[in-house]
Amino acid sequence: MHARIQTMKYVLSTAAVAAAFTLSPQAASAQQTFISIGTGGVTGVYYPVGGAICRLVNQGRADHGIRCSVESTGGSVFNVNAIRGGELEFGVVQSDVQYNAFNGQAGFAEGGAHEDLRALFSLHPEPMTVVARAETNARHIDDLRNARVNVGNPGSGQRALMERLMERKGWSMSDFALASELAPAEQAQALCDNNIDAFVFTVGHPAGSIQEATSSCESVLVEVSGEAVDALIEEFPFYFRAEIPGGMYRGNPEPTATFGVGATFVTSANVPEEQVYVLVSAVFENFDNFRNLHPALANLDPETMVSQGLSAPLHPGAERYYRERGWIE
Repeated sequence: MHARIQTMKYVLSTAAVAAAFTLSPQAASAQQTFISIGTGGVTGVYYPVGGAICRLVNQGRADHGIRCSVESTGGSVFNVNAIRGGELEFGVVQSDVQYNAFNGQAGFAEGGAHEDLRALFSLHPEPMTVVARAETNARHIDDLRNARVNVGNPGSGQRALMERLMERKGWSMSDFALASELAPAEQAQALCDNNIDAFVFTVGHPAGSIQEATSSCESVLVEVSGEAVDALIEEFPFYFRAEIPGGMYRGNPEPTATFGVGATFVTSANVPEEQVYVLVSAVFENFDNFRNLHPALANLDPETMVSQGLSAPLHPGAERYYRERGWIE
């Protein structure tokens, strides 16, 4: 009986060792770290940019064990709040939203400053882009009073920027015949179906939503300028004058003057340093590939990306990489 028990123990022990070796790939898989990047609508630039970053991170997954996924979200404000709540590790946000969130201003005043917000790098410029049906004869943003305008979905950067401009102009939503809150993926069709007269989109160019609107129906880009714009640019360092090149979109041969912000990439102080270091390294060690993944990224410069448009402190993981490259002291 005793010998039988010992034999059974040996068999079980051998089976356990064999199972451990058999399950080792699954065990390794279970130990992977998962990170998510919050972006915006799938027809904008944030989503493909986030996808580009994840692609570069995932290429080295066998070495560092980090698996990256991209999430389509409501945009900049949503991303900041989701990072604050621990629902996302990283996010693409407008430079003005980053500033307001870190300092507890504008739409973040009630919730207070997001003191754990950390910057990684800046991305492409994002002009405020207003597209109107050609038949409305709107050529300047002032022509949109009493029109049907999509001001952007709550939680988006374009909504936040539009509200800031409206405040300076002394406008309210009642100044429009209709103030709709469609997501970016819906706005081009709504314009061409004559459900709205114009829509506002803060986006890098070329942008799929703008291409869809200008190629599907007669539509024009509308100038955004004037005293209110001048005052915003003078007061806030993250706003700047911009111009959408002529000929980029059908029916718009001349450049369109506007103003805008920059896209930035952020995280939380609670995200481990090594995860941030891996992500930043993946982008800048494969920088030529990164710039080629979307036209809006084509003119990026690494040293400018780590020195301009950032309001929150750099995350230690990003600082570590930039010091190694000699980009910061």
